[in-house]
Amino acid sequence: MVSKTIRRDKNGGIEQDKEGGVVEYEQSREERIKQNLQRMQTLGILELSRKLKPPPKPKTDRPPKPKPLSGSPRRSSRIKVLPTVSYVEKRDPKEKVVKNVVIVIKEGSKPEVYTEEHEKLLGDHKETWKLAVDGYDDEGNRIYDAFEGKSCHQCRQKTVGQRTKCCKCTSVQGQFCGDCLFMRYGENVLEANANPDWVCPVCRDICNCSRCRRVKGWEPTGNLYRKALHLGYKSVAHYLIHTRGPHGKQEDIDNEGEPLDEKDDNMDEDAKHTKRPDSDQQLKGGDVDDDSDYEADPHGGDDDEGDDDADDDEELSSEDD
Repeated sequence: MVSKTIRRDKNGGIEQDKEGGVVEYEQSREERIKQNLQRMQTLGILELSRKLKPPPKPKTDRPPKPKPLSGSPRRSSRIKVLPTVSYVEKRDPKEKVVKNVVIVIKEGSKPEVYTEEHEKLLGDHKETWKLAVDGYDDEGNRIYDAFEGKSCHQCRQKTVGQRTKCCKCTSVQGQFCGDCLFMRYGENVLEANANPDWVCPVCRDICNCSRCRRVKGWEPTGNLYRKALHLGYKSVAHYLIHTRGPHGKQEDIDNEGEPLDEKDDNMDEDAKHTKRPDSDQQLKGGDVDDDSDYEADPHGGDDDEGDDDADDDEELSSEDD
């Protein structure tokens, strides 16, 4: 008996051979399938089988399981009446150790003395100035610009942001940035700019920048803002004038104890750490320290590495955050 290979198409049908014929067995099989389907439909067997098939069960939403009570359940009747034991570790809050503030300013060639007139010339503010915002980018870095920026007499940094304008000297020595004006003199730069009769600290003879102090024979103060606040003074200028003026408190000058911050004790060390813009940070080139605008400053010629006030600004930017 010769067997023949049955070929089917993609739909499962039987392909015809080249001669156009179909294998007799497959043809008779297809006919029997059709006859059986017609017979089942006539007898209603297909519909009956569908009715006998059980319907699918509807999905029911199960109620949420009750949350277990805090702590392990006590099943024993003997210990059920006892209070639940808590194994949470309790820590006593640490007591804050208040350290005495020590302010050390080196003695200069001349004594540092202020009069009642200096006390009257101290400034004030109505609204608090927010530090480390004006002239800073989103990452908290100062924006240095050798051309578009304006110099600050106190920190000597050429950055963008608000600057004051003195009605008396009308020069670059009357330009103070908002942070330096608030920390060192307790004044708001916006309120100063709104006042057409505002006079800068240099013209009021209360400037405490390193240049002006050295011209008077006094040593630079270093970072004093946080320490002055700790002692209850509005700014560095308020501390200096109130403690060394006619109504000065000698105990604030000679107080003893541990320093508030070790890195604030040595001004020379702070001056070394004054942040300067790197060459890649300067937007339009030029060295900030080589500022030609200060040639008109009568207190020029001071080649220190940077004013002590810039460090106050950088330290408080992290505290405010």
